[in-house]
Amino acid sequence: MQIKISARHGTLSDATQAKIQEKAEKLTRFYERITAIEVTADLEHRETPVVDVRVSAEHISDFVAREQAEDLMAAMDAVLHKLEQQIRKHKEKIQDRHRGSGHRQSAAPSNPDLVDS
Repeated sequence: MQIKISARHGTLSDATQAKIQEKAEKLTRFYERITAIEVTADLEHRETPVVDVRVSAEHISDFVAREQAEDLMAAMDAVLHKLEQQIRKHKEKIQDRHRGSGHRQSAAPSNPDLVDS
């Protein structure tokens, strides 16, 4: 999995980039098919930075979230929470499809003489 961190209108320190990478890696706990994560921090307004995150995964469209907060790490936490919700919803849809009717029907006895009346 690749994690790409970039900044607009400023630069991020190595320590900040390490913290962002550590937080972004936690998304793989929710969905193991993640192939890439792109984090963009917009520092144009230093007092309220904006964080955009795009998560690419196998066989699906990207998960995308954006958040603005009082500081960079608060924005990062909020955007990761949004992505976590999107990923969980996607996984629930997949699981519901596999659990749908027709896949596993109730076990009916093959011999009608064995049915209790």
